[in-house]
Amino acid sequence: MYEDFHVTDRWSGEDLHCRWKATMVAIATRHADAVDVRFEVNNRPMWIALPCEAWVEQKKRTGKVITDQLAAQIAGRYLKQLIEEGYDAGREIYTMSVDEVLQNLDAVVAEAKEAGGIPLLPVGV
Repeated sequence: MYEDFHVTDRWSGEDLHCRWKATMVAIATRHADAVDVRFEVNNRPMWIALPCEAWVEQKKRTGKVITDQLAAQIAGRYLKQLIEEGYDAGREIYTMSVDEVLQNLDAVVAEAKEAGGIPLLPVGV
């Protein structure tokens, strides 16, 4: 789904290849209460930050947790939307709100049900 995908840049028409590279807890790396998901967009780094509060809200809502695989899919879906809507290619990090995380999570889960499950993340990328 969103661990490795192509999307067309709204402004340039360029085909962008987006690949998941890593998921890191941002508390240790940049002292933020977030989980950072790194993608390469045509070999340039792009980070999507998901606030840790989204994990708490998801647990309250459903009793289920956001896994690493699901976090990568949520961030990838958000990145795809950013590019399609005309994102600022000069920025290296985008921060999602809790509501954006939960909305994208619901959409990813619905898409995964249709596709037969959430894909595994590549190992040793």
